[in-house]
Amino acid sequence: MGVFKKDFLWGGSVSAMQTEGAWDEDGKGKSVYDIRTEAAGVSDWKVAIDTYHRYEEDNALLAELGFNCYRFSISWSRVFPEGKGTINEQGLAFYDRFIDDLLARGIEPMICLYHFDMPLKLAEEYNGFLSREVADYFAEYAKVIVDRYKDKVKYWLTFNEQNIFGMEHAFKISGCQCKETERNLYQIQYHTFLAHAKVVNYIHATAPACKVGGMIAYQLFYPATCKPEDVFFAHQADERFNQLYWEVFANGKYTKNMLAYFSAENCKPEMAEADLAVLAKSKSDFLSFSYYASKCMSFAAVDTSKPFFRQVEQAHVANSYLLANAWNWEIDPLGFRLILDKTYQQYNLPLFPIENGIGWDEVWDGAQPINDSYRVDYHRSHIQAMQQAMETDGVDVLGYLTWAPIDILSSQGEMKKRYGFVYVNRDEHDLKDLSRIRKQSFAWMKKVTTSNGLDLE
Repeated sequence: MGVFKKDFLWGGSVSAMQTEGAWDEDGKGKSVYDIRTEAAGVSDWKVAIDTYHRYEEDNALLAELGFNCYRFSISWSRVFPEGKGTINEQGLAFYDRFIDDLLARGIEPMICLYHFDMPLKLAEEYNGFLSREVADYFAEYAKVIVDRYKDKVKYWLTFNEQNIFGMEHAFKISGCQCKETERNLYQIQYHTFLAHAKVVNYIHATAPACKVGGMIAYQLFYPATCKPEDVFFAHQADERFNQLYWEVFANGKYTKNMLAYFSAENCKPEMAEADLAVLAKSKSDFLSFSYYASKCMSFAAVDTSKPFFRQVEQAHVANSYLLANAWNWEIDPLGFRLILDKTYQQYNLPLFPIENGIGWDEVWDGAQPINDSYRVDYHRSHIQAMQQAMETDGVDVLGYLTWAPIDILSSQGEMKKRYGFVYVNRDEHDLKDLSRIRKQSFAWMKKVTTSNGLDLE
């Protein structure tokens, strides 16, 4: 029988701006990504991998891989060109076709409502999620998407990797051109919590057959030594970058640790009293996360005069016990099991790891499939760790989604950082023919999914 349930979800995850292209077609408005220019070593996002025109070909590859779930994001500015106001029906028509094609192939669509691509108009006029009004506009946009697809789409996410809104990157991905202070950071964070809660509550009220959850980029922090300062710093980082979000998603409230920090550092965001009831009601149906690598923390390198969200990068040191890829992301499958076990025992909600994979600099020779045995090794070890968490630790896991099963641009615009089982023939500046070529890992992943995890060899 195996450890995986009959309805276990195997699949992949992507974002709109990293896949769709068609940046100015069929009435789409600009997002903050659309105005970024090409630079040395990175691409813009105007074409990406052209999924907007090639989705049938790509979805056929997903079905051939044996996937029964696919998480993608909706481009907010494709639906609302200015982020609010007039709806672009051509944009919705694209998602109608896209979702229907997935369903016809037996693939469960999973919608993520926001994956960093703030409508440019809202960034310029309101400073993105620094503004409470933008949180309200997001909720209105989300209602349109939920109402349209609630009878076709069962699984929903509000924000991709929502804890990044509590990190330095928050100012970029929220569309905010403001001073990078802690008060502004936590105001952005709060508005995304509020927006998340409003959408969760709306889905529960209007689409009871649907399941909605919050998602984080899980930051697994190890102390570099058993020195108490290293241990405590790793603990505090976990509290503020992981547990805070789980507490909001699972129980609708801030952690005492974070509230105490607000008071101590005088950086508490503005919160309306009526918001507390909105947050308290917004209990997630599942908890989801991305996981790629763990991090080792050394307090010795920390400048305590800096805000905590900047201290974490200072503390990051190499883990001599782990191997890493070219981007120094350390491969740690046991860390994956640790996250699953710890989170499930503490919050007792089903877990859904929806991004996992390894980026590698790969170049196709034009003839032979790429031999990416390192990718097979990575996924095999992580799936085995997940099996152990389920079988030995009693963790309830809904599915396993790989990041970018077909090669896409990275979040920094690097085409060379490839995660897929399928190679896309383009590089940072030369689009070539954008053809799709199966890598050697493709056959292995198909074997895993079609055997429902029984065959990992």
